[in-house]
Amino acid sequence: MAKVTLHRVDDAFHLEATNAVGSKLQMDGNPEIGGHNLAFRPLETMIASLGGCSSMDIIMILKKQRQEIESYDVEIEYERDRNLEPALITQIHIKFIVKGKVDEDKLKKAIELSLDKYCTVSKMLEKTAKITFSYQLN
Repeated sequence: MAKVTLHRVDDAFHLEATNAVGSKLQMDGNPEIGGHNLAFRPLETMIASLGGCSSMDIIMILKKQRQEIESYDVEIEYERDRNLEPALITQIHIKFIVKGKVDEDKLKKAIELSLDKYCTVSKMLEKTAKITFSYQLN
């Protein structure tokens, strides 16, 4: 079984998570609840994880297809339903920005494969959120 531990850094909500290999991730709360905005909020880490998970799939697929990626960026926007408790994410839009010698059809297929089949985070989030994507190539 995999393990992550969390340690409270200050007397408010600043937390530091550590994984099995010793990598660290900082989280903090919104000042409205007494946090200090010193790090990602927990929900933002999940959104970043979606970008990271899908990106690793996409990059791996494109590399296997001998596509030459010069730069790769992702922008993610999301909406929450504030009328729910908890305020679940209901809409997510991911924009992939890729530069290089990359075939557009291969990029689109790699994105679809990741979001529809391989990315664990997207499969979990799609239970409550509609996930859409766009891409910009070169």
